[in-house]
Amino acid sequence: MGLPNVVTREEWLGARQELLAREKAATRARDALNAQRRELPMVEIEKLYVFEGPDGKAELLDLFEGRSQLIVYHFMFGPDQDAGCPNCSAFLDQIGHLSHLRARGTEFATVSRAPFTKLLPFKARMGWTVPWYSSATSDFNQDFGFVADEGPRDLSGLSCFLRDGDRVYHTYSTTGRGLDGIGSTTSLLDLTALGRQEEWEEPAGRASALGVPAGGARVRYHDEYLD
Repeated sequence: MGLPNVVTREEWLGARQELLAREKAATRARDALNAQRRELPMVEIEKLYVFEGPDGKAELLDLFEGRSQLIVYHFMFGPDQDAGCPNCSAFLDQIGHLSHLRARGTEFATVSRAPFTKLLPFKARMGWTVPWYSSATSDFNQDFGFVADEGPRDLSGLSCFLRDGDRVYHTYSTTGRGLDGIGSTTSLLDLTALGRQEEWEEPAGRASALGVPAGGARVRYHDEYLD
């Protein structure tokens, strides 16, 4: 395997400046794409989905924990399996302290088709604290396209939901290569209808219209948030 060419510092700076221009163009293009994602229409969820979690039965609205947004990770852990998918496990390892999301009115939860009694020991083994629910008694994963016909086989991905009062809307889903680069607070928020909730983002004022606390977008130490 060949290594990069060895050049002088001046030559490296010149090449770096050329690449930086392309990186900035890609950043602007990504910002524009994120704005287009936030302009996607949404679909109201009228079907009743019941999950099993640490406090027993829960509906989709309950997974929000009173917040305005919900990001669901569809974790590949089928009813007949005894352990979760290694790739999904590696992804979940990247999810940091949820206070940064929660301060922006956004909850994160993991959903799998395996029974909750299987999820608990695996979650303990991995040392995760993120909320994890079983959808074993509902068609949640199937309805949102995360179960392939053959097998049937589970698929991984993310779905985003928005809550307005007691009404829940589906705003976005992605799978496969759409998960590339996701794993930080800002990249997760970029997928949601409210975005990062920073002043430069368009459309402006959407978060405050749903009652997300002002000033929540300022990054703090995770133990300095209110919850």
